[in-house]
Amino acid sequence: MTTIKGPAIFIAQFIGDEAPFNSLEGICTWAKNLGYKGVQLPTLDARFIDLQKAAESKTYAEEIKGRVNACGLEITELSTHLQGQLVAVNPVYDQLFDGFAPLAYRNNPAARTQWAIQQLKYAAKASQNLGLNASVTFSGALLWPMVYPWPQRPAGIVETAFNELGKRWKPILDVYEECGIDLCYEIHPGEDLHDGITYEMFLDKVNNHKRANLLFDPSHFVLQCLNYLEYIDLYHERIKMFHVKDAEFNPTGRQGVYGGYQNWIDRAGRFRSLGDGQVDFKNIFSKLTQYNYTGWAVLEWECAIKHPEDGAKEGAEFIKNHIIRVTEKAFDDFAASGADDALNRKTLGLD
Repeated sequence: MTTIKGPAIFIAQFIGDEAPFNSLEGICTWAKNLGYKGVQLPTLDARFIDLQKAAESKTYAEEIKGRVNACGLEITELSTHLQGQLVAVNPVYDQLFDGFAPLAYRNNPAARTQWAIQQLKYAAKASQNLGLNASVTFSGALLWPMVYPWPQRPAGIVETAFNELGKRWKPILDVYEECGIDLCYEIHPGEDLHDGITYEMFLDKVNNHKRANLLFDPSHFVLQCLNYLEYIDLYHERIKMFHVKDAEFNPTGRQGVYGGYQNWIDRAGRFRSLGDGQVDFKNIFSKLTQYNYTGWAVLEWECAIKHPEDGAKEGAEFIKNHIIRVTEKAFDDFAASGADDALNRKTLGLD
């Protein structure tokens, strides 16, 4: 077994236009002072990392790594959530998702998709240049508008969509294999990969690609009423990243999983700061440790109630207190008999 690394923090939700949240050194120093040991970097904001440059210049990548290290932190992974979303977009969402792409690629879905695919490939090489071993993304979604089968889905449309999803992602995954990087899909509502079954369907289309791995985030499973502890039992060999995010689900006589089109604070299912929700993190950390998860425990803060800076401060201590320092000896070693093979055979009546 291995002791999980952490605490670390995903900085995407904290980036802003005012210090210390508007520069790499500023946000890293802030995180270090809260007790974090690592930062997970989004890759669309050039103030923090120029993704293409990091892919094409090892010198620049090492400079970024050095700037983070100088603040007393490590880079845990790179995030391409927003670019991954654009790898596959149902036309109903074209306008809504255009904002994730540069102006030059808006109102042009085909060009936007190619831009996103190239971004994912840059992230593979940038991760390699930074000395990392995993990166996180979204799968995108061709089918999400049809997640509830009414009207009845046309025959074969699910197969067609997953065939296309596999066709788009397989060459990307091959680049990650070349670079020695695990690409971890965050299993998430709004994506075609939103639970275990859809992940398995995707694996089938990419020939069980060894780099098509998982980021485990239990908060999304609370909102789906999915057994997130059994999920670890099922997929622990594929779990290479971990977002520590809390959530709660409080159905009423008026609303349930679908939330009645309400905003986050008024939904039955909502994300919470660590310790304020319903996720059983004691069992999660125990299971991940048992299965020898070797990565980082990374705070992702999303809460409609608590201030983000308070969530970050409390989150560092919360993660620290849940990381299990693994034992190097068995609890009953004190009672060891010191038996050898001869005694074992005699005890079993074999001599």
